[in-house]
Amino acid sequence: MDKCIAFSIKINKLRKYLREKQHEYNNSDQIQRAGTSIGANYSEACDAISKADFINKLAIAQKEAHETMYWLKVLYGSELINKKYYDELFADVQELHRILVSSVKTLKEQKDI
Repeated sequence: MDKCIAFSIKINKLRKYLREKQHEYNNSDQIQRAGTSIGANYSEACDAISKADFINKLAIAQKEAHETMYWLKVLYGSELINKKYYDELFADVQELHRILVSSVKTLKEQKDI
């Protein structure tokens, strides 16, 4: 959960930078929604009412992580963020994505679901 919160904070700072320095609003809103949704869905998963609900929320968080990778590529390709910033954020979201993919896969393979 701490990694999700830390990543959401970085995404919020990225949005602020994009709006104030780049005057970019559409992409900044998109990446903020996707990037902060990872942690929000993980948080919801922690309070799931069933194993199926838990898996579903983790799967949504996984999708949001994947979408965040897309938006980071768009921002970098559009030269709205530099390579160092891109590499740092991409490594963070890639780690979250790997964790979520592994968790969802493991849970789905368990026999009682």
